[in-house]
Amino acid sequence: MAPFSATASAPDVKAGRRTASEYATAFADASPRLSRTQALVEAERCLYCHDAPCMTACPTGIDVPSFIRRIAEDNLRGAARAILQANPLGGTCARVCPTEELCEQVCVRHHQGGVGQGTPVAIGRLQRYAVDAVMDKPVTALFTRAGSTGKRVAIVGAGPAGLACAFGLARLGHEVVVHDARPAGGGLNEYGLATYKMAGGFAQAELNWLMQIGGITLQTRWRLETAAQLQALREGFDAVYLALGLAATHRLGIPGENLSGVRDAVDFIADLRQAADPAQLPIGRRVVVIGGGMTAVDAAVQSKLLGAEEVHLVYRRGPEQMSASGAEQEWALTHGVSIHHWMTPVAIVGDGHVSAVRFARGAAIGEGEERLVADLVFKAIGQRLDDSVLAGSGLTLSGGRIQADAEGHTSVPGIWAGGDARAGGRDLTVEAVEDGKRAALAMHASLTA
Repeated sequence: MAPFSATASAPDVKAGRRTASEYATAFADASPRLSRTQALVEAERCLYCHDAPCMTACPTGIDVPSFIRRIAEDNLRGAARAILQANPLGGTCARVCPTEELCEQVCVRHHQGGVGQGTPVAIGRLQRYAVDAVMDKPVTALFTRAGSTGKRVAIVGAGPAGLACAFGLARLGHEVVVHDARPAGGGLNEYGLATYKMAGGFAQAELNWLMQIGGITLQTRWRLETAAQLQALREGFDAVYLALGLAATHRLGIPGENLSGVRDAVDFIADLRQAADPAQLPIGRRVVVIGGGMTAVDAAVQSKLLGAEEVHLVYRRGPEQMSASGAEQEWALTHGVSIHHWMTPVAIVGDGHVSAVRFARGAAIGEGEERLVADLVFKAIGQRLDDSVLAGSGLTLSGGRIQADAEGHTSVPGIWAGGDARAGGRDLTVEAVEDGKRAALAMHASLTA
């Protein structure tokens, strides 16, 4: 979707609200790589626990004590290999994983001196330090590819699950063709994450690094639209892996939703990610974001960074029910975003272009209605699988997503599925990677049986 353009009906939506230096500062890396001294000092804080809870808490099972010990020994190649062996997209996950709810949450250091009194080892930042150190070296310096099996696998979706699966299959000697509807691969990593989390074109750098293993072809601008296409893939390849992601967005279902100035937050984030210069992207002076997840936080914070004066993030339940982590919520507050809870949108108001949103207050804070003035409204109420493309495919759906087991087997022989499109899970990048990794091993076992 093309970026929104200011018109006469949008009196306070414009680009260039900040200076060039302000934009550069605002969209710089939110958590820069540790220096060598910082990394060594932090690594020494690790207790190298036996049966480490941090390793158990990682969906991809990274041996955290092992890679941190190698950092302490200044063996960055060894540290990176330990990470990437378990998680081939370890660089992205180091940047975007909610480590405060996963590995760092269970760090023994976190509980020293009483529950919550200590500071956990900065596992995510140490992971980034190690992985970034090898990104300028060929992937073959860490991993080799097995001899050709003569088998070909089609993957639909070049996001975290699809790329992890492709890399795993390629290492095992299979030929892989990854199909994706977008102009560039990367999926959520390239189009759906805040710019300050994936600064410096890292998503494409990581993709290109993984592709060096060989045996992977990326076919972009290819969209799965019919069951006939899926059948053609089944006939043309030895196996198919569906890593479709959640391309469709939910609707609010309220009056005024189609007014100019009302947009899906995922489209806004994608526009910003692909913009050559953030100064080119128009933003409203007053922005309302509806939702309670990471996408809502990313849209709200980036609206502020683009120069919006007022940004309201509105969620229909309480803070405990928000899927955005506590750290994400704090990040939004730190950047001047106002967070409102127990408010449900009932109507978007405007004459051609949005001017305000009306909300009903929940019972938790009393009955009533509130009106927030807005020049732009971003909807971040979740995404869904466009299951129309799977009609007649024979695949079983559960809760609007593809039913598959932990190894990705679906109800149709020869078709595996994983990532956000698979029923179950928490829609985390790291879980999508684990899905792809497991599916690659299961497909390899099936193809070589």
